[in-house]
Amino acid sequence: MPPSILAVSYFFHLLATVIWIGGLAILSGLVIPAARKSLVENPQTAAFYAGLRKRFYPLVNLSLVVLLITGIAQMSADEHYEGVLQFSNDWSMALLLKHIAFVGMVICGLAMQYLVAPALERATLLAAHGKGDAAEMERLRRRENRLAWLTLGIGILVLAFTAWATAL
Repeated sequence: MPPSILAVSYFFHLLATVIWIGGLAILSGLVIPAARKSLVENPQTAAFYAGLRKRFYPLVNLSLVVLLITGIAQMSADEHYEGVLQFSNDWSMALLLKHIAFVGMVICGLAMQYLVAPALERATLLAAHGKGDAAEMERLRRRENRLAWLTLGIGILVLAFTAWATAL
């Protein structure tokens, strides 16, 4: 692969990584805790959280696609790559661990996006009509928060495995 194309691939791969992992870090570590401390729980607060999700999830999904495409291109262009399911060197082991962690991030993200977020939206609608269960809403928010932190932690592992593979 020509170096210029590889450089563009690295750029978009890094950009997608920053959007996904950086976004999780900013939301989980700064925005959500600050919102919980300063906003009174009401329908506008629930709408704020829903708006964050609606803006963040498409970025995550786009990042996922970019990471898959650019990652495959970069892996196949690397001198250490020996073929599919070939784990005969340290680089391929680091990449295997990175990919396992990446799949963990995807699973956590899917759980947040397609299980927890819809349940939160249903609970919010019920609460808006006076039929909501505050305990259920809080349980779902805690689950979303735990999944976000878990995804971030796994993302940091992805970065660590990437650093390991890059150092080889």
